Amino acid sequence: LSPSLGVMLRHPPSGGRRAADRPFLDRQSGSKQFARIKVPQVLPQWIRLNPPDADDEPKAKRKYRFVRLVDIIEHNLDDLFPGMIIDDVLPFRVTRNADVERDEEDAEDLLELIEQELRDRRFAQAVRLEVDQDAEGPMVEMLREELDIEEDDIYRMPAELDYNGLWGIHSLNLPHLKYEPWKPIVPPRLADDEADIFSVIRNNDLLVHHPYESFNASVERFIRTAVKDPKVIAIKLTLYRTGDDSPFIPELIRAAEAGKQVVCLVELKARFDEARNIQVAQKLEKAGVHVVYGIVGLKTHTKTSLVVRQDSDRLRTYCHIGTGNYNPKTANLYTDLGLFTCNPSITGEMVELFHFLTGHSRKRDFKHLLIAPINMRKRFTEMIDREIQHAEHWRSRGGHETDPVRPLIIAKMNSLEDKAVCKKLYEASQAGVRIKLIVRGFCCLRPGVPGLSENITVQSVIGRFLEHSRIFYFHNGASEPGGGEYYIGSADWMYRNLNNRVECITPITDHTAKQQLKHIIDVVAADDRQSWDMQPDGDYVQRQPSPDRPQSAIGTHKILMDESRQQAIQA
Repeated sequence: LSPSLGVMLRHPPSGGRRAADRPFLDRQSGSKQFARIKVPQVLPQWIRLNPPDADDEPKAKRKYRFVRLVDIIEHNLDDLFPGMIIDDVLPFRVTRNADVERDEEDAEDLLELIEQELRDRRFAQAVRLEVDQDAEGPMVEMLREELDIEEDDIYRMPAELDYNGLWGIHSLNLPHLKYEPWKPIVPPRLADDEADIFSVIRNNDLLVHHPYESFNASVERFIRTAVKDPKVIAIKLTLYRTGDDSPFIPELIRAAEAGKQVVCLVELKARFDEARNIQVAQKLEKAGVHVVYGIVGLKTHTKTSLVVRQDSDRLRTYCHIGTGNYNPKTANLYTDLGLFTCNPSITGEMVELFHFLTGHSRKRDFKHLLIAPINMRKRFTEMIDREIQHAEHWRSRGGHETDPVRPLIIAKMNSLEDKAVCKKLYEASQAGVRIKLIVRGFCCLRPGVPGLSENITVQSVIGRFLEHSRIFYFHNGASEPGGGEYYIGSADWMYRNLNNRVECITPITDHTAKQQLKHIIDVVAADDRQSWDMQPDGDYVQRQPSPDRPQSAIGTHKILMDESRQQAIQA
């Protein structure tokens, strides 16, 4: 993924000069050579041409001129190859296979194994070559042969090979060309900075919705308070992806130095974050934190934290179960949900989950939590089968298609790929179950196919925030619309999530939290601004706002931002 310039060059004809007169050793005149120039990533990828003092001009007259770093290099190649003839120049980028084979069972030290994997990855099999849209000729063919790839592995890009460099342009002070600034609100129940967050959780479960509600004022506050609170005995946390400036690392170190029992599971195998996570793990270990690297053969993808506290009446466990990573930066860009609870039915099983992660539990009878790869697939299958049974009863009673309490499944996730789940959903559709799928990324199920999936819809919402939250709803014969069961957690309906990762999904039992989830689903489902509907052939069609439904034209993200502002005012 390093942008490079390929250069095809050759020596000029000798012109009859003696070898001693030539600055280089004799070479075959006219023979071509290939050179690769790595575009330095330590420099801005777009260079501003007009001077900074141009910012003093009125905005209406101010102009910004940029040139790509790769273009500067290309047009100054004579300085790199003096005296050579340059025949061709090709910007390109290579992607290598990130799945390096490893045998964790026989590894004595997983940390050393992952470090070696990172070294090996630089020389792994190439799987993609990205070039300009019009790139053709001998250099493309030479790269294809040398990288040992097929023609189908060459991606001709219509614009940039690497868009990360555009952040420098995005940072310009041009608010009229950007989304309106958004500052997450403090959750109303946490508006009092002096209030004890553990008391708030004891009163009722608390569901938070990022980035509309502040990650700092909820999740970070939960861990920060636990570190400072002398009544807290233990803190346990899973880290899958975290930022370089994560506030959790220094907090966990302070807790360990204060004598608290601190356990942190660091997933060394988080794709492309391995190097950062190795550094995090080593830093925590040096401070005395008990660092765990997870289960052999599985990635730990669950987003969970647990606090054990000596309350006035008894020892009590508090936990947070989320859909997103403990990463403050992505918490401002991704939509995610998090549940705070001290419900013993949930926290008791959370304790068992952490025992499982540290290798000291083989518990298989989780009754409330859905844990992959233990019981999650089985429980989801059972819940789909249950809706099928409700549909059979509903049809036997002469139920009508417009019946508001018709059996219903709603699932919101990032991607849907698992074959067994897709087949089970097809079966449910044929039984008469309505199925609404809100899948931001790829979806391997086809909706609306006659005789197969006419009761299934697939919607994707794309906008300023990345839709990352996972919500699952099963009507389960409830007597009113919106009744039934709600779940949130870290897993998509993908084979890897259900079979090869440790995932956690929790039921939502609090009535207010259920209403929050219902409202989120209703807003997303009614969105005519940011939504795309999958067709039976797999194509997507963008929805168009209807004059009869002006609210639907606002879009999911703007509606929820406006509602959050109103809540903050009322609080």
